[in-house]
Amino acid sequence: MNLGKSLEDYLETVLILQNKQGCVRSVDIACHMNFSKPSVCHAVKVLKEKGLLTMDAKGMLYLTATGRECAEKIYERHQFFTEQLVAAGVDEATAEQDACRIEHAISDTSFRKLKEKVGKGQ
Repeated sequence: MNLGKSLEDYLETVLILQNKQGCVRSVDIACHMNFSKPSVCHAVKVLKEKGLLTMDAKGMLYLTATGRECAEKIYERHQFFTEQLVAAGVDEATAEQDACRIEHAISDTSFRKLKEKVGKGQ
């Protein structure tokens, strides 16, 4: 599913926050990403419409199975590229920023081939 960089970043953030603190609210996303609450609310609405997030009566957000799959794929790429860039001698902050850009641009095929090349293939 091609969501675009922005929505992919939101999904990745929900996954990271769920893994870190269990429950996630829109305000948590806004704080983590340093975005306004209206921007987050709009993104959450779109992700809910796409069937990637659900929200309970208390405003807690949950990834659907499809949302979790997308988020994990994005996060895997982010971790992989950060690790590879740091191993190549790039400082951590730059590696994180570059990995965030690369994770959205690379095709599934190219990513799979790179993982295989560095011995991290499945």
